[in-house]
Amino acid sequence: MVIIDKEKCTGCGRCVSDCSKLKITLEKGKAAVKEECFQCGHCVAICPEGAVSIPEYDMEDVEEYDRESFCLSPENVLHSIKFRRSIREYKSQAVKREDLELLVQAGRYTATAINLQSSGFVFVQEELPELKRRVWDYIDRIEKSGAGEEKYQSYLSFNQRRKADPKDDYLFRNAPVVLFITSDRILDAGMAAQNIENMAVSVGLGTLYNGYLAGIAEENKELKKWLGIEDRAIRACMLLGYPLRQYVRTAPRKKAHVIWR
Repeated sequence: MVIIDKEKCTGCGRCVSDCSKLKITLEKGKAAVKEECFQCGHCVAICPEGAVSIPEYDMEDVEEYDRESFCLSPENVLHSIKFRRSIREYKSQAVKREDLELLVQAGRYTATAINLQSSGFVFVQEELPELKRRVWDYIDRIEKSGAGEEKYQSYLSFNQRRKADPKDDYLFRNAPVVLFITSDRILDAGMAAQNIENMAVSVGLGTLYNGYLAGIAEENKELKKWLGIEDRAIRACMLLGYPLRQYVRTAPRKKAHVIWR
């Protein structure tokens, strides 16, 4: 629950006016919480005196706003967006744990619907060979059963290529890390993935969104149990690694379809 330190509170009313659920009021010149809320944390972020806290959260992780370090120029932001590329070839080196931990922070600080914060992250690197074995075994069983050939046509094609040449790793792209993102809401997972990609680029990593792998993993109950997410829905999957090649310019795009009214 939200706690307001009456000694620190000056009654400025900023938390009152910023509360989207109207759960905070002023009583005798001090802010007071009327009812339980969904703990979005805006009251913590806006209080100039640091009088608000939410004990259920890690308050030591809260940072003071520093405009000089926070603000990015519009030109740099747009350049980073334009320069991003889907990476399909990776170096064989392992990804540093500290880099992956930064991706977790980028993902967990993403906006979520009604502050659900339901997104979870499963990074597979050390046990990647086992993950691959389980995925291919599942596809093998589908192929042998002869069921749903149209639905699984792409997967069967990937499997045939792998069997013909073990180095042809079209599904996993020889990436050293696979990330599964779980969430109660698809949009929340998508936004988390976007923030994770931006952070990944900043530490020299490349990413590829892998809908094929997300789909086959979601329907494989044995695999989800092995991953420890049998009761959660896989909403997105990303391949991660250090790019084998570097791009030297942005790629062209169609003209934007925009309506100004």
